[in-house]
Amino acid sequence: MENLTLEQLQYPIGKFSAPDSYSKAYLHANIEQIETFPERLKKEVQNLTDEQLDSPYRQDGWTIRQVVHHCAESHMNCYIRIKWALTEDNPVIKYYHEDRWSALEDSTTMPIAPTLSLLEGLHYRLAYIMKSLSPTDLEKSFIHPEHGASFKLKEIIATYAWHGNHHLAHITNLKKKKNW
Repeated sequence: MENLTLEQLQYPIGKFSAPDSYSKAYLHANIEQIETFPERLKKEVQNLTDEQLDSPYRQDGWTIRQVVHHCAESHMNCYIRIKWALTEDNPVIKYYHEDRWSALEDSTTMPIAPTLSLLEGLHYRLAYIMKSLSPTDLEKSFIHPEHGASFKLKEIIATYAWHGNHHLAHITNLKKKKNW
């Protein structure tokens, strides 16, 4: 693990790659990843010390504490974006500066237990609404101003399954490297 490139450290499971098609089986597997993310994350972080939580997963990277809080913030935004796409016609969503959010006091020093609890309820709701989406709903979209592009809800399901696994790998890789 010592000889990993910066890109391998930043993207331990690789960058998100959209599939050629979004089959029911593919979407179901991704929703299952979203549904189980809070428990998988909790398993990896619940017994870490504050010193371990305050360790960055790579040089100049976020600490484990910041990663945990970031997942909740990002996935809350995901939930709201889904609701907008379901209730408005291709809305432009609000962009947020995740790097600035991660530098705020609640991301740098706050205990992770409340965030782990928040993730449990949030992911229950995410999975619940995702499972209820009809084929027509899956085609609904929003515009992300940072990318200047529309994203369909079926893409969002895959992206956020990847996102959770991506950050979970940051944590598990650091734990392996440090032999925690």
